Amino acid sequence: MTFFFEVLISGLLVGVMYSLVAMGFALIYKASGVFNFAQGDMSLLAGLALVGFLTVMPLWLALLCTFAVMTILAYGTVFIIFRPLVARPPLILFMAAIGLSFLIQGIGQAIWGTDAKGLNIGIPEISFEISGIYLNTFDLTFGGVATALVAGLVWFFQKTRTGRALRAVADDHEAALSVGIPLLRAWAVTWVIAGIVATVAGVAWGSRLGVQFSLSLIALKALPVLILGGIDSILGAILAGLLIGASENLAEVFIGPYVGGGIQTFFPYLVALIVLWFKPYGMFGKEIIERV
Repeated sequence: MTFFFEVLISGLLVGVMYSLVAMGFALIYKASGVFNFAQGDMSLLAGLALVGFLTVMPLWLALLCTFAVMTILAYGTVFIIFRPLVARPPLILFMAAIGLSFLIQGIGQAIWGTDAKGLNIGIPEISFEISGIYLNTFDLTFGGVATALVAGLVWFFQKTRTGRALRAVADDHEAALSVGIPLLRAWAVTWVIAGIVATVAGVAWGSRLGVQFSLSLIALKALPVLILGGIDSILGAILAGLLIGASENLAEVFIGPYVGGGIQTFFPYLVALIVLWFKPYGMFGKEIIERV
């Protein structure tokens, strides 16, 4: 039983990092209706920028400069790429997001090259034991950072004027415009928040796996989380990330040996497909009903 809880906690801590990527998808889709295919590439760009800045400045200043890069990217994306596409069909917006993905990868290769880069932000990776359960300081640190970020976002959306305006835009674009909420500015703020989330995810995954261009594929790991929780639900992204992280870890350890292993790669998609059979919009997704 102690080993079970050790595997479960390890999976939950990985699930927190899945939640960060999925939350970036949900934030942008909920506010603007854009499925941001470039969310993983935003995490990659944040990791590459941080590695570059760390060569010439201390960590705190490098993080501030990285956030500045992501803010510039957010405003450029909204006002240069998506502003001319307002009210266009969703497929056009999706293709623009795919184009943004390749653009970010091209910029990253042009500035920082294609070699994998190590990212060390000074968090020691020390294992310790509590009641027979082995934990890791690195995983716990980023689990705490992710939890604080989620709590901060919940407070921002619930208690601040800007947060309530973003919720209004998410609920009804036309109604928000009718009461004087600028749509493009709201989109820009949402993309900035998604950029901050992508930065935390990029630092977490980059510190664990190294900053390499395969890091952009973490978006694919977040897709079953997004499907399971609901594409427009921030709460769903958080809970589904924890569920996927825990279930894939438990399945790999306790079921994998009986089927030859390697089920960790497809098990999240299997879980998502099973849930979709009963809940086509995910656990917390908004059901769309069209009357004709």
